[in-house]
Amino acid sequence: MSINHIVTPLDSAILDSKEHYVFYHKMVDFAFKELIVAVQREEICNGIEVQLFKQYCDLLLYSIEAMRVKYMYDDEDNMKVDLTDSGFPNYLEFRYLFNDLELRDEYLERLTPIATLKEEFLDALMRKKQPVKKSKLFQAASIVYYSSVNKQYIFNRFVQGKILGAPENAEADLVTSWSFYDVSHNRPFVCFMYFNYDGNKINDYRDEIYTVLKTVADRDMSLDAMAYTIDRKLPKVSPKRIKRIDLGPLHNVFAKDEHEVTHTILESIGKKEIPLESYALSLRVDEVSSKSEFKEGGFFSKQILQKWDDVFKQKYVLAPHRIIQLLYNKTPEMMNNLAKAPIEIAELKIK
Repeated sequence: MSINHIVTPLDSAILDSKEHYVFYHKMVDFAFKELIVAVQREEICNGIEVQLFKQYCDLLLYSIEAMRVKYMYDDEDNMKVDLTDSGFPNYLEFRYLFNDLELRDEYLERLTPIATLKEEFLDALMRKKQPVKKSKLFQAASIVYYSSVNKQYIFNRFVQGKILGAPENAEADLVTSWSFYDVSHNRPFVCFMYFNYDGNKINDYRDEIYTVLKTVADRDMSLDAMAYTIDRKLPKVSPKRIKRIDLGPLHNVFAKDEHEVTHTILESIGKKEIPLESYALSLRVDEVSSKSEFKEGGFFSKQILQKWDDVFKQKYVLAPHRIIQLLYNKTPEMMNNLAKAPIEIAELKIK
């Protein structure tokens, strides 16, 4: 099946051909590279946040490329893109990568040796003048997959960043970051926390911080509730600002949700008004800051906690110029509610 068969919004979001995998990977790769540039250019993130944000995006793109190789010639299984308010691979796809790579050595032992495969390829192409069988191509792709993909770089459900010194003029001395793949939304989130530490060496308390973040800040939830829980569970840490970036949905031909942007793009693709590779990306940035402190507890167990301000919420849409015009024509009210005018990014062209 060629990419020309992806023609209506009602098509399944199961990638079931080489062309689909190539098409989808190019779209996600292109969109995320445009996103990284836009986040820096539009100052949605500061310098250190941009560096960390790029690292998390790179992990996501590495994982999607691994999925492309994994499924390229697989007749039995197909990669699934989440339909509901996402546009990204279903979370289970990331788990499948982990499970595979846990058994890397066992799988490699079962695969046909590379030398034997080379001989079979040459025999088919040179002597028999026939195309290589798809099953043989899948074996070759599997060897590449198990030999080259590094489990360390697969986007996990929770990815913890290091604790770093905060930039000058920041509201706190230290900053840490983390990213998670929310299972209910099937979308990646990136978080930053600026905080002070009441102790001598932060490394002595590092494991406690990482454990709490992984336990209470690994899903989409009320940001002020998250901030309060982190503050309460870490007596030696005084969080001063927490910032969470919701990456998505990625609005494209594979999506199938009720979002206005998705509906507009799919409707226009169905009417042949815009090309098949048209896309847009939504971004939500929530921030909460401490406005004061208060003490809680008895005489022997007092803890200084933060009094949090209201959560500051900002919504962005990133899209090529043609899609921005379309959205202004079809969804003017939604566009007026954005934090700033739609951010223009480059148009994707796939031949």
